[in-house]
Amino acid sequence: MSGYETILVATDFSPHSEQALETAIDLARRLGAGIRLIHVFDLPLPLVSPYEVAVPDAYLEETRSVAAGRLEAAAARVRDEGIEVESQLGEVPAARSISEAAREAGADLIVMGTRGNSGLKHLVLGSIAEHTLRLAHCPVMTVKAED
Repeated sequence: MSGYETILVATDFSPHSEQALETAIDLARRLGAGIRLIHVFDLPLPLVSPYEVAVPDAYLEETRSVAAGRLEAAAARVRDEGIEVESQLGEVPAARSISEAAREAGADLIVMGTRGNSGLKHLVLGSIAEHTLRLAHCPVMTVKAED
């Protein structure tokens, strides 16, 4: 046994996370592991903003529905490869949600894409991958897609 039974893959549906999913599928196939997919989306709370503009519940539900549909399409792709897969939607903050999902799933590895931000953007925004690495109970593999 490889020691890798469950691989958690974080996806935001970007080319970087698509490459991470392909890498995880290849690893899972080689190691006989299952995959758990998570998508964490950042939506404003349905509260009144400082500008007195409420975010409509219908918008939040539609966004959640679209995200769930895209996540299911990714899961179907994994299933088509003959790999056992589960999926879940997570809530922000992303790194915490990803690391908690990995712990709950008993994941042996987290695989996620990275955009490779640098400079001011990295200083201001930080890196979800970097924060996940700090919080995770297991190894984190980052995959940078070819530009």
